[in-house]
Amino acid sequence: MGLVNVPTERQVAVINAMDKASPRFRRPGLTVIGLTGGMASGKSAAAAVLREALGCERIDADQVCRELLAPGQTGWLAMAAEFGDLFFLGNQNLDRVRLRRELFQDEVLRRRLDHLLHPLVKEAIANRLAAINMTGSLVVVEVPLLFEAGWQDEFDVVVVVSAGPEQCLARLMRRDQVPRGEAEAALAAQWPLAEKARRARHVIDNSGDWPATRRQLLVLAELLAGQAVGAGHKNSLEKNSLEKNLDTGQARQ
Repeated sequence: MGLVNVPTERQVAVINAMDKASPRFRRPGLTVIGLTGGMASGKSAAAAVLREALGCERIDADQVCRELLAPGQTGWLAMAAEFGDLFFLGNQNLDRVRLRRELFQDEVLRRRLDHLLHPLVKEAIANRLAAINMTGSLVVVEVPLLFEAGWQDEFDVVVVVSAGPEQCLARLMRRDQVPRGEAEAALAAQWPLAEKARRARHVIDNSGDWPATRRQLLVLAELLAGQAVGAGHKNSLEKNSLEKNLDTGQARQ
């Protein structure tokens, strides 16, 4: 191979073994909240508000994936074994621009990559959840492809952050500085937001202004905290802070 070192047989065997594993996120004493949505629907901002309001841990699946794709890590090794140096730069870092462009144009490639990386990301998230020792904790796990990956049963609660298609498209073009055609292809590669919302227990409407969205999130945080306590959990929710910031809002229950 040219630029990328070929993974050893042992490294490939480790990757294959992890692919067959099916770790479970849910366990006694831990409430795992899965938060998802569409591209540019406002998932990360919503996850940050919930984390602060609940005083809980937050895990970002995209960040986990980025760490796994650093040179020499398991995701990087899996890609090198599958694609050679096709998606790597001269310094052995991932060529994210090229990969992104081709992913949204090639469904077969997208499925191959999902098959490689989803089990590794799932394993890493499960390990982080297992390391949380506080009984009665709540954890927010942000997973953009939660439904697409079939992970919905891994969570105690699934929350979808929703916004209108044109809003998501405009936000995506502005955020990522990409042309309309590329943004449309990226959005089309995921499930429709309406279908994700239909399958979720709670839906946050982020089609209005941010203060309105934040009020919904604070209402939801109070609801989730109450459900956790009702199930016999204790958590680090700062209720005084929540009540002080809470005005009105609406979250689907």
